[in-house]
Parts: sequence; C-alpha cells; structure tokens
Amino acid sequence: METIYDISEPGKKACSLPRLDVPEKDIPYLIPKKHLRGRIPRLPEVTEGEIARHFTNLSNTNFAVDTVFYPLGSCTMKYSPKVNELLSKMEGFSDIHPYQDESQVQGALRIMYELADWLAEIGGFTKVSLQPAAGAHGELTGLAMIRAYHEHNGNPRQKVIIPDSAHGTNPATAAMLGYKVVQVPSDKYGGVDVNALEKLLDDQVAAIFLTNPNTLGIFDRNILKINEMVHSVGALSYCDGANLNAILGKSRPGDMDFDVLHFNLHKTFSTPHGGGGPGSGPVGVNKILEPFLPVPVIEKDDVLDAYYLNYDRPLSIGRIRAFYGNFAVIVKAYCYIKALGRNGLNHVSDISVLNANYLKNKLKRIYDLPYDVPCMHEFVLSASKQKRLGIKARDIAKRLIDYNIHPPTIYFPLIVDEALMIEPTETESLRNLDLFVEAMERIAEEAINNPEKILEAPHNTAISRLNEAEAARHPRLSCLPSDVIK
Repeated sequence: METIYDISEPGKKACSLPRLDVPEKDIPYLIPKKHLRGRIPRLPEVTEGEIARHFTNLSNTNFAVDTVFYPLGSCTMKYSPKVNELLSKMEGFSDIHPYQDESQVQGALRIMYELADWLAEIGGFTKVSLQPAAGAHGELTGLAMIRAYHEHNGNPRQKVIIPDSAHGTNPATAAMLGYKVVQVPSDKYGGVDVNALEKLLDDQVAAIFLTNPNTLGIFDRNILKINEMVHSVGALSYCDGANLNAILGKSRPGDMDFDVLHFNLHKTFSTPHGGGGPGSGPVGVNKILEPFLPVPVIEKDDVLDAYYLNYDRPLSIGRIRAFYGNFAVIVKAYCYIKALGRNGLNHVSDISVLNANYLKNKLKRIYDLPYDVPCMHEFVLSASKQKRLGIKARDIAKRLIDYNIHPPTIYFPLIVDEALMIEPTETESLRNLDLFVEAMERIAEEAINNPEKILEAPHNTAISRLNEAEAARHPRLSCLPSDVIK
C-alpha cells in the first residue's frame, strides 16, 4: 500500500485560505529555542480528497470485530451493541467531573451503586468494588486483599498456587505482590489435578488462583472439592472472571466457595475489548474480605435516600487508582445488564456455549482435540496433525486472513501443542459459524494438497509475512522519509 508520501506532489494543497487582511503579529514561542526544529518539516503535499481516501483505505485494511468474524479465544471479542456507546456519551455522563460535590452527581453514584449490587448478585458475592481499571488490575486488587487478610490474621504466607493452564497475568500478578508462584498440573479432563494439589497445600499457601471455566473452555468438575481443600489449610480461593459469559445465570463463583473474583466488564458486559482498552475489572468479595475493599466504597444512606463515597474503612487496602473507576465502561455495562435482565443474561450463556460446542464438534474431525469433553464458551484445538505435514498453528492463522476471518488465539494455553484457541461468542450467527468451519476445512485440505499456499499466506494484505527474528532485533518503527524524521 502506498504511503501518503508516495502520493505527495509539490504545490498540492488540502485547502485554500484568503490572503491575510489584518496585520501579522509575532507570538513568542513557549517552547525553548533549543528544542525547536532548525527547519520546517517536509510534510506531505496532497489534496483534501487524497487525504480522505488515503486514510479511509488505510482503515479498511484493519481486521476488527465490526468488520469480520473474530473468534479470538480467551478475550471474548464479541460484537457489542452500539446503543451502549451512545448512551455512555450522553451529556449527563460525559460532562461530569469526578471531583464534583456528591450532591451534584447523585445519578452517577446511583448507577455505580446499582451496578455493583447487580454484579454482586451475578457473582454470588457480598460486595463489589468498581475501581480496578482492567482485568489484570482487578487481579492485583483481589490478591492484595487476600494478602491484607492474611497479614491481619498474623500469617502473611508465601505462596500462590496457579494451574498450568492459567492466563499469563495470573502468575505475573502473584509475583508482583511478592508471592512465590507454585504451578499445579492439569488432569486428563483439563481441570486441576487434585492429587497434585493435595501435595502442594500447606500453611504457607496464601491462595489458589484459577479460572473457571478455564482457558481450555472446560468447567472444572472438581471445583467444590478444590476450594474445600484450599480452605482446609487456611488459604483463600481467587477466581479469574475472564470467562464469566459462559456461566451467566447458570452458576455463581461465590456459590462455588470462591472468596474473590474480578469481572471483566470489557469482555462480558458490552464494552469492545482490544487495542489496549478501555477496560474495567471490578472485584467481588465475600464477607471475610469485605473489610479490605479499596476506598472509597459507594454506600447508600437510606434515611436521606442519597449515595455517598465512604473513606472510613480502617482495614482497607487503600486507593488502587485515581477517582472511582472507568465510568464510561461502567455506564455501558449498566445499560447492557439493564436491557437484558436476568433472562437475557441467561440466554447469553446458552448461545455462547451452544456456539462453541457446535464448532468443536464440527472441527474435531479434521483437527486434533486434546480434551474431548463438553466445552463451555471456548475450546482448544491442536494443529499437531497439520504440523506433521509442515503446517503450524501460525500458518493456519495467517491463511485464515485470506478467508476474511480474524485468526483465533494461537500457542495458548501452553499445555496444548500447536494450540488454536477458538471462541465464537454469543453474538455470531449460524451462517458465520459455518463459514468459519468451511474455511478451516479448506485449510486442512490445503495442508495436504497445496501446503505452499498456506506457507505463503496471507496473500491479500498490504504486508504478508515479516522476518520475525529480524523485526524483533532490528525494528523499523517508521516508514517516513529520513529527511522528515530529522
């Protein structure tokens, strides 16, 4: 694809302004002279139409949830209702300031209070904080409360147990808080190996940190036993809520005896996810962890029928971010839950699980399925069969682009060789699922009859494959002419 400098020609202009009819006046520079350029930069000279076409064509090269089927496992990149985007931008939401007096933002406080109450009900917890800025930040907040709980009880403890199928942020979070990470293996069904877990449990374990359903898309059949074992040594149980859309209205982590869970509002409750944000990772806790919630906590004065921010919490872990949460994301989640209601959220789980099992059963005939058990919202195939033909998971992902489908997550979780992690979500139609199956079937045939076609993919993008080692060692971060960069 041409850069904007390729279409630049001397003398072209995007606009024409009339001759200045007032006296010119020099304005002193606010930037120190030593930081100013020595000459005017060579900017592209193009017409307004060329600008519009260039950037429109550039945007059309993007693969996004609004343009193509996006089966990105573990991230729930579902299509989200645009009405919630519009609602969050309403003047009453977008023009308020977090430092306004509480009496002036009662509507905003009510939305946050009610959303926290709804999330507590959905998750089966006593109280929810909306402050964390994303899922990983929610993890940090939840585990910090667990640490504060153990310190308050006189035994800070040293270890956190994490399954080998965990999200990468889980061990990173534990390490950031100073814990030693201890890995527990999976059993033949894809859940936690309870026999291995029993050998790891002692009075130095602060918590187990797991996802249920896990990253294999499997609901752990032993979850009640696992949490009972963990609690028997005085440890607590943390649930990563990244996969909550699989169990909405069906089961609640709090009822599974988890002590804390973070909700990914940007995954499960309407906000588009990706590109670094926006995120929101509220944390729900049970009664024993409630005193340690970060401040402020949004409370309601029933006598005055008013909402307020409560900072008077002596056991709190303190502030974990500025202000009170990502308010725009909170509004979108509020609208999503309000519109769907209990029955609608229940239906979300029905369709997400149905779609995933449909694809799994269609594709396991031509790709290896390491854990052939009923899945929840996602499942993990292996390209090990195709690997024997010289085609790897990365190659399949690249070839899917030619079929106008965003690649799924690859090489995760690490316990599956040549992993292809597929999540169709609840927002995809049967037609789109069948188009994906057809594309995957064709690629499997190409692996046998025309592997070069796959190895050279993608064929219809502005840039095909990069030399990944060279790109990592010698990245070229700009395509601008050298005299423009100076």
